[in-house]
Amino acid sequence: MKPFETMEKLRLFFEERAFGVCSKLGEKLNFPIDSIRLFFIYASFITMGSPVILYVSMAMMMKIRTYFRKKNNPILFD
Repeated sequence: MKPFETMEKLRLFFEERAFGVCSKLGEKLNFPIDSIRLFFIYASFITMGSPVILYVSMAMMMKIRTYFRKKNNPILFD
């Protein structure tokens, strides 16, 4: 397997299993997702990790929000 293929598979793995905070922000703000991801990465290095706390808290809010939406929905799909 070539190194490029391995990196592509690794990137797809993380994109599929990530929280989706950057993609959700990109959709809401109509901004490129890659730029938002780079902002979180660079800001984490510059400020010694404080944007990671912001990222995780936003991810938790998204999960809680979807939980309450499913809970309030009277029709359950299995």
